[in-house]
Amino acid sequence: MNIKIKWKNHSGFKLHEHDSVAYLTVPAFDEKSWIQNAFSTRLGGISKGYLASMNLGFNRGDDPETVKRNYRIFAEATGLNTENMILSKQTHTTNVRRVTVADRGRGITRPVGWDDVDGLVTNEPGCVLVTVFADCVPLYFVDPVHHAIGLSHSGWRGTAARMGQVTIERMQREFGTDPADLLTAIGPSICEDCYEVSSEVARQFPEKFSKEKPDGKYLLNLQEANRQIMVDAGVPREHITMPGICTCCNPDFLFSHRASHGKRGLCAAFLGIK
Repeated sequence: MNIKIKWKNHSGFKLHEHDSVAYLTVPAFDEKSWIQNAFSTRLGGISKGYLASMNLGFNRGDDPETVKRNYRIFAEATGLNTENMILSKQTHTTNVRRVTVADRGRGITRPVGWDDVDGLVTNEPGCVLVTVFADCVPLYFVDPVHHAIGLSHSGWRGTAARMGQVTIERMQREFGTDPADLLTAIGPSICEDCYEVSSEVARQFPEKFSKEKPDGKYLLNLQEANRQIMVDAGVPREHITMPGICTCCNPDFLFSHRASHGKRGLCAAFLGIK
């Protein structure tokens, strides 16, 4: 497979290819024998048109059976199990839900069963958390002491409301997680150079994360904003893997809302306990 990727800088993610499926993983997580992790690309599925080809979003106008088949193809390539997957129901909130083995299959093999959930946490083996993206920021959390995990979706609204901190605090309450022990990652998402926002949005962030343009619009760095939120919450900076890749700069490799003007599918982040 000939894949041309525009890396922004050094990436902590590793590219894998299996048949026609391309996906990314976090090496720091790969080293943990009890962890499963992945981030999908748009390559290797069966969706057509602007959804081509590995669309993992059920709300993008795709045939649900096609999306389910894409999940099965991706699972076969990565060693995941669709029966164990648990999907979020994202609406740009900071709602984080604890899930268990009783929730396996929600969103894929049976109805998801909840609304307004942008983050998931668990400490139960056999659960694979799933969140979906097309520019927003994936946040991965692994607690190697208590064998607990979290996976969250953070767009500009979630980032302004400190979704990373909210997820960490939920893991502290549920599992006794110490932020200093966490291994975390910020997944593929839109970069500062591509993310133009209004002054109203920019004002919700510290000035160091936005740059004003001559036309009065701003460029917002969501990746760095989320890294600082994790650091403020107690995660050591050296425990945070950065993506080094922009969704908008790579529209043939990753789905991007900005690059496609809204005509796109969804990539997905996966984090599970074996």
